[in-house]
Amino acid sequence: MVQAATDDTLYVILLHNNPDKNKTGPLVHEHVLHLVQLEQQGQLVLCGPFGDYPGGMVIIRAESYDAAKEIAECDPFVKSGVESYELRTWGLSHQGNKHLGVLE
Repeated sequence: MVQAATDDTLYVILLHNNPDKNKTGPLVHEHVLHLVQLEQQGQLVLCGPFGDYPGGMVIIRAESYDAAKEIAECDPFVKSGVESYELRTWGLSHQGNKHLGVLE
């Protein structure tokens, strides 16, 4: 079941390298421009490659799961087939929302 987005909902795009494909300099540049555009639109929260795993993570704000999926599928790495992705809905737990309503 996909939950509706709230102010405390982010989306995590887990990128996985496709071992049969190579990243070229121009493709990496396109990927970074995609991230810059997300940042300029206020949608990018954090991003970067993993140091101990072939792939990376992009954390974004989006209006819905479907909007987050569209963002993931527009990534040049994903569009080219160099990387595949998993999309996760991430609920933020913090004092302001009483740790997702667990604490009073």
